[in-house]
Amino acid sequence: MSQKITVGYKQLLAEAEAAIDSVTAEQAIEDWQRPDVVIVDIRDPRELEREGRIPNSFHAPRGMLEFWVDPESPYFKPIFGEDKTFIIQCASGWRSALSTETLQKMGLQPVKNLKGGFTAWKAAGGPVEKPPSKP
Repeated sequence: MSQKITVGYKQLLAEAEAAIDSVTAEQAIEDWQRPDVVIVDIRDPRELEREGRIPNSFHAPRGMLEFWVDPESPYFKPIFGEDKTFIIQCASGWRSALSTETLQKMGLQPVKNLKGGFTAWKAAGGPVEKPPSKP
């Protein structure tokens, strides 16, 4: 029996983007060193190793994000209990848009999506922390 997908990723993204706030890479670059802003990188660890990361960003793998945000979860990370603005970032802004919508539904506020993700950040001249060299 084959599956029949009734809602595709394009519709999910459109719905998420209509429900969330996004910031441009230029806005994120202006905000990234503010003490009340946390950039949360949800990319896979292999992406960080390959591409580098935004300096001082907090890595929260996409698969653990909801568990790290919920204070009732045994996996809760205290950074998500702080009074901060969270900017969620992936490679292109798709995973982060869906994640931002989910975190907003969970009650995390304020939470925003980095439109265009790490790709847009680099294109806008944002600083990048290169991964350490492997021996």
